[in-house]
Amino acid sequence: MTKREIEIKLEGGLEATPIALLVQKASQFDAKIYIEADGGRKVNAKSIMGMMSLGVDAGDKVIISADGEDEETAVSEIEKYLLGD
Repeated sequence: MTKREIEIKLEGGLEATPIALLVQKASQFDAKIYIEADGGRKVNAKSIMGMMSLGVDAGDKVIISADGEDEETAVSEIEKYLLGD
């Protein structure tokens, strides 16, 4: 399992469109990918409803975790997206 804590840099945080793009990106990987917000709320990054329920904004810290064959690449790509790269 690979885990990484990051601060969301996307302007406006995770609203509907950025969430949809994140879910599309996460769905490209075979690994199970989770995003955990403050308070221990952990959701499947491939679930639009789950991601929307987190309600995270720019500046919030989250933990990206992945487990599976392509976990390293998955975490790196999700991290790049959330950092606005």
